Amino acid sequence: MTSKSFALAALMLAAAVPATAVPVFSTGYDMPNGDGQASGGSANYWDLAYSGSGNTTVDGAPLSGGSGDLTDGVASTLPWFAIENGLGAGPYVGWYSAATPNPVITFHFTGAPTIDTIRVHLDNTTVGGVFAPQAILVDGVAISFVPPPLGDFGFVTLGGLALTGNTHTIEFDQLNGNSWTFVSEILFDGSDGGIPEPASWALMLGGFGAIGAAARRRRRAVAA
Repeated sequence: MTSKSFALAALMLAAAVPATAVPVFSTGYDMPNGDGQASGGSANYWDLAYSGSGNTTVDGAPLSGGSGDLTDGVASTLPWFAIENGLGAGPYVGWYSAATPNPVITFHFTGAPTIDTIRVHLDNTTVGGVFAPQAILVDGVAISFVPPPLGDFGFVTLGGLALTGNTHTIEFDQLNGNSWTFVSEILFDGSDGGIPEPASWALMLGGFGAIGAAARRRRRAVAA
């Protein structure tokens, strides 16, 4: 097999095995519970659905070993003031900077997946002092992001991460000492390690065919 044939086959095989972005699911997270009326809020912004240990009806109570509103796959389609309530059953978790400053959430994962992108659904309506955080830190490092426009809410993207390991932290550094941070969903995207997609099988078979054809030509040349 010539070096040219081998290079061609290798390129075909490499093209047949793309790195595909896929969702990466957290097995749980630890954090301080959201705040509410005891901290001066008009409603209770707890993670009431949290499945682990900790008191989900107490402002700022430590929660651990479970999951809840932040990873339930549901991002709010309404701003916080149109959906939150005194029962604490709304989709947002909210932290008041004077009560729970710069909350840190520790996420856990099975194995050691690669995480390239994190998407965070935030409220930036400014109503009631609710703003997007001034900084978001991932594993202690500030990651640049574009917040939703003032008066609006939606996802912000933290990209180019290439995180590995089974535990990662997200910290929300709040705007000032009298502001709220509201989050309704956090999503993770990573890499599947290059498992071929169905459309790539033809390229892969072509690569193997090129290798086989080159080997047959070399055998005939030697025999002659």
